[in-house]
Amino acid sequence: MEGTENNMNIYQKLIEVRKAVPYLKKDEKGYQFKFVSSSQVLGTLKAKMDSLGLLLVPQLVNKTVSDHTTKDGGHNYFTEIEMEYTWINAENPQETITCKWYGQGLDSGEKGVGKAYTYSEKYFLLKFFNIPTDKDDPDAFQSKVGSKVVSEPITKDQTLEIESLKEKLNPTGDIDYEIKFKNALQAQFKKPEVDRLDTEQAKALIAKLKARVEYIESAEKKTENNH
Repeated sequence: MEGTENNMNIYQKLIEVRKAVPYLKKDEKGYQFKFVSSSQVLGTLKAKMDSLGLLLVPQLVNKTVSDHTTKDGGHNYFTEIEMEYTWINAENPQETITCKWYGQGLDSGEKGVGKAYTYSEKYFLLKFFNIPTDKDDPDAFQSKVGSKVVSEPITKDQTLEIESLKEKLNPTGDIDYEIKFKNALQAQFKKPEVDRLDTEQAKALIAKLKARVEYIESAEKKTENNH
C-alpha cells in the first residue's frame, strides 16, 4: 500500500485526503452557535496528509489592520490577511499546487493576526476538500444527505478492496473479529452485510479500514526499528 501511495501524483494524493474525511461534526460552542474548531479540522486531516507525504506551506501575501473604537472607549483591532497556500508532494517536490486565500480576525489586543491565520487555515482546508459540517451527528447527517441522493449499490472493486483490507486486519480469520465487524456495519450503516452497502457507504468504510491498516503497519515499523 505504501508503494502505491508513493507512486501517486499530487492530485491523486489530495483526492485520497478528501475521501478520508467525508464529514465533520460541529462540536465547539460559541456565542449562540456551534462550530468546527481549527484543531479539529487540522487534526482530522494531518494523519492522512503525513501518510501520503503531502506538505501544506502557508505564505502571507498582504495584511491590513484597522482600529475600531468601541462604545465604551475601548479598541478592537480587525486584521485582514491575504494568503497563499502551497501543496507540495514530498515524493516529488516539483509537483506543487498554489491557492490564494483570505482570512480575518478581530481582537481587543494583539491576537488579531493569530486569529486571522487560524480562520484562514481552517476555512481553506474545509473548502478545499469540500468537507461538509453540520450540527447533527455523522449518522444523522449521512441519513439526511442520503435521503436526497439516489445511491448506487457497492461495486465489485469496492467489495474486493474491503475484503483485502479485512484480511490484513484479521489474517487468522478470527470469528470474534467478524462478529464485531458485522455489529459495526449495523451500528454505522444499519446494514449487517458488506454487499448491502451503497457506493458512498463503501467509500466511508474503505477509508476507515485503510486508516486502521496504516496505523497498525506504522506501529509495527516503529516496533521493528526499536529492536
